[in-house]
Amino acid sequence: MSLTIPSPHSGATASVDPAAVPQSEAAQPRTYQVRTFGCQMNVHDSERMAGMLEDAGYVPAEGDHADVVVFNTCAVRENADNKLYGNLGILAPVKAANPGMQIAVGGCLAQKDRETILKKAPWVDAVFGTHNVGALPALLDRARHNNEAQLEILESLDVFPSTLPTKRDSVYSGWVSISVGCNNTCTFCIVPALRGKEKDRRPGDILAEIQALVDDGAIEVTLLGQNVNSYGVEFGDREAFSKLLRACGDIEGLERVRFTSPHPAAFTDDVIDAMAETPNVMPQLHMPLQSGSDRILRAMKRSYRSTKFLGILDKVREKIPQAAISTDIIVGFPGETEEDFQATLDVVEQSRFATAFTFQYSKRPGTPAADLPDQLPKAVVQERFERLTALQDRIAAEENRKQLGRRLEVMVTAQPGRKSGETHRLSGRSQDQRLVHFSVPDGAASPRPGDLVTVTITEAAAFHLVADPTLEDYSLRRSRAGDAWDRSQADSCGAPAPGAGAGAKGVSLGMPTLPLRTR
Repeated sequence: MSLTIPSPHSGATASVDPAAVPQSEAAQPRTYQVRTFGCQMNVHDSERMAGMLEDAGYVPAEGDHADVVVFNTCAVRENADNKLYGNLGILAPVKAANPGMQIAVGGCLAQKDRETILKKAPWVDAVFGTHNVGALPALLDRARHNNEAQLEILESLDVFPSTLPTKRDSVYSGWVSISVGCNNTCTFCIVPALRGKEKDRRPGDILAEIQALVDDGAIEVTLLGQNVNSYGVEFGDREAFSKLLRACGDIEGLERVRFTSPHPAAFTDDVIDAMAETPNVMPQLHMPLQSGSDRILRAMKRSYRSTKFLGILDKVREKIPQAAISTDIIVGFPGETEEDFQATLDVVEQSRFATAFTFQYSKRPGTPAADLPDQLPKAVVQERFERLTALQDRIAAEENRKQLGRRLEVMVTAQPGRKSGETHRLSGRSQDQRLVHFSVPDGAASPRPGDLVTVTITEAAAFHLVADPTLEDYSLRRSRAGDAWDRSQADSCGAPAPGAGAGAKGVSLGMPTLPLRTR
């Protein structure tokens, strides 16, 4: 589907000129900013969008003003709609005062809402879907040339996103997509309708991308898919994902491998064995529960039950005792009774999650669950949500207290803690993905983002750990990733600053990899 919609600001009707106006004709390169609302897949898509724009001659914006602002959207929850239209409303007067400014909307919400976006926000210049990320620069050029809004939504992939140019948000860690789309039919989820059926990349292409990242200095990768452990369905290899994990173990210089998200129904013992036996696969697992009630799981069309879910956790912990397990939980699914909710609380208590993404059910038009009877009142859902988060907060704090006195290797990140200005601590992630704030002792060398420090945990809270080591207790290992950080700062004319942000960036991420809080 490809449409050209006349701009309300122009009465002219011009034909589409595919050649458009090249960026090189502009006196100054146009600047861009990508704002991301959604999951890790959205974040990864934003890196592709940034790469496409830079390949077309755009440069990252410095500060808040940009010539082009791109919103990459999620459609899973209602607040994504509200956040998008709220931000578009804020930008309307900004664009009116800057006639050359352009606004584009892509991602899952664009795939779903299509013409609705231009009706609600006619000042938007381009709308594109999940299947044609690569069309973004051309749509912006056509909109400028014709002074008309451009809407292009494809029903299937025209090119696998991983073949597109990429502007990585981090030099020390990268996302690698192994598949797109999903073959499941969960009644609350609109992703299959927006991303399509699962399409798998060939293992050689995935490993080549990982090797390229490592060659550029990355020491950590996260394998992405809507259901990573069903990888291989297209080419008929049921153990393709475990083989891929083991192959990652053979890549020299790759120190940390993670993946998200698996599906409990398809999670097999060969994957657990590969995790346990591959040294650079981290002791961390994100395993979506959604509900602890078997009745609600059936209504959700989640093809597992609570006993199977708990059994998976037992097997993982038997093979990987130090594993930290996180999850997703939905509260207030249509028809959920107090008994159903209590079953969820019981499973959470038994599961001992290190952290959890907890959501209040959001009615999404286009999903089967939206038409189910017995939609719960907001007050009931809110009260249950608060009970669940209180329980999970307690468990998270108890699990984190078990880390007291342990020496953990922490990869330093560029994102400072919320109170870093007061505490003067730097931040990083342990091997099991726990957030660690640590201080550098007087007389010790400061690490760069991408370097690794080993410290003893001295404090524990529900959502983070703290380490204030002595000089004798502090160990720093400078890494290739830290060297890559230095190079990136030099390339952007910035002085390396341990623990500081990367300066101006083209991609603004709207959600962290793991939550700092569960509510």
